[in-house]
Amino acid sequence: MIDEITPLILTYNEAPNIRRTMDKLLWARRIIVVDSGSTDETIKLLGAYPQVEILHRPFDSFADQCNYGLAQVNSSWVLSLDADYEISDELAREFRTLQPHDSVAGYRARFIYRIHGRPLRGSLYPPRTVLYRKSKAFYQQEGHMHRVVVQGNVLPLKGVIYHDDRKPLARWLLSQFRYAREEADYLLEPWQSTLRRTDKIRLMGWPAPFGVFMYTLFVKGCLFDGWRGWYYVMQRVVAETLIALEIVDRRRLCANRPADKDRRSSSP
Repeated sequence: MIDEITPLILTYNEAPNIRRTMDKLLWARRIIVVDSGSTDETIKLLGAYPQVEILHRPFDSFADQCNYGLAQVNSSWVLSLDADYEISDELAREFRTLQPHDSVAGYRARFIYRIHGRPLRGSLYPPRTVLYRKSKAFYQQEGHMHRVVVQGNVLPLKGVIYHDDRKPLARWLLSQFRYAREEADYLLEPWQSTLRRTDKIRLMGWPAPFGVFMYTLFVKGCLFDGWRGWYYVMQRVVAETLIALEIVDRRRLCANRPADKDRRSSSP
């Protein structure tokens, strides 16, 4: 089974993370990396891994980048990873023992969130389908997020994946501004009735940041993780606040437009 797995990774200036990700994939015969124009040492660091094939493609969306990389895979199974993921040793051993039935199209994994190497008691990061049959999957964009759609049964894995993004805070903040715009585009589309419950709460505006603060701090136990827990809580609150501000601002602009038109039409 493990010889039929090709890891697929997207990169853009991932020098602070990429070696930790790659060091856990030394078992792979071929690794496909789709790079969006890195200007740091990402490409140089990837050159130390002979099984890596780097494909260069200008970024348009996460889903399109993933679908492009997916088309380059020639194995039966794909292991989809972000450049700040680190698979656990338990999960790597599990890959070697998998014997999937023909009805199984994919596997999902749980995540443990780390802040600079230290795990948190809990996070908002949900389980993700990370391992799937190439012939049964494609990606689609949902707001700033991308999701793999797998046609068939998806089973849980026992092993976990560690999420540990060590890029500079300024880079994270810039990304959140873009994510907030993309998320507002998605949430304010006419098909709101198909949104998940959490997205409907986001549409209300201010309840989402307050709810995230309470949920991550007390329900997820980040209160007991020291400064790392507070750091994560503040990140999530900032991210939700930016989305709420974007939604409120767009609704304000929409509400003012009819009045502007009325004033223009009534002027001599």
